[in-house]
Amino acid sequence: MASGKFAAAINCIDGRAQRPVSEWIRVQFAIDFVDTITQPGPEKALIQGPQTVIAALRQNVGVSVNAHHSQLIAVAAHFDCAGNPVSHEEHKAQVKAACQVIAEWGYPARVVGLWVNEWWQIEVVADSGQMATTAQ
Repeated sequence: MASGKFAAAINCIDGRAQRPVSEWIRVQFAIDFVDTITQPGPEKALIQGPQTVIAALRQNVGVSVNAHHSQLIAVAAHFDCAGNPVSHEEHKAQVKAACQVIAEWGYPARVVGLWVNEWWQIEVVADSGQMATTAQ
């Protein structure tokens, strides 16, 4: 069994976005480890499919939640995304919709939606609220 406090981050495959997201999650939520699940343009994939991709993302999040007891699931989009080349506003709308999809999976976890701007800083665009609590 894994020890430490975990979170799951559904992020783009673009390595430029992975470090700022992981570091921000660790600092903001006092997380020890971030399980990173990557997909080009993950916010678009979560809301527009294909279903095989959505199922794979859900399965990978399930591993993080069930094996590592992650109490936070983040989905992140970023500036200059080759996998989903849309406006900043469209990215943010898709992140909000993707958070709703993740929330509907029913995992006992807080869901946050993040935007990585052109300065590689994190902006919160959605947040379901408090971290889940688990029996010790």
